[in-house]
Amino acid sequence: MHQKYTLRQLALRNGQDKPEIWVAFRGIIYDVSDSRLWRDGKHYQHWAGQDLTDELPEAPHTESVFSKFRIVGEIE
Repeated sequence: MHQKYTLRQLALRNGQDKPEIWVAFRGIIYDVSDSRLWRDGKHYQHWAGQDLTDELPEAPHTESVFSKFRIVGEIE
C-alpha cells in the first residue's frame, strides 16, 4: 500500500515550492525529479504538481512512460 497525498500536497511538489517534482496519472503519483525533461517542474506545456491523466491523450507517448519513474504514493 502506498502513502496517500491530497491534490494540495501534490501541488507543492512542483519543483519550485519543494525540491521534489511529482506528477500523477490515474491516481498514482510518480517522482519525475531525476528526469532531465522535467527540469524546473515543466515538461513542454505540462506542469509538475498536477494530475496529468486528462492531458496524456495529447502527448506524443503512451502511459508506459510512467514505468520509468518511482511511485511515491496515491491521490487521496
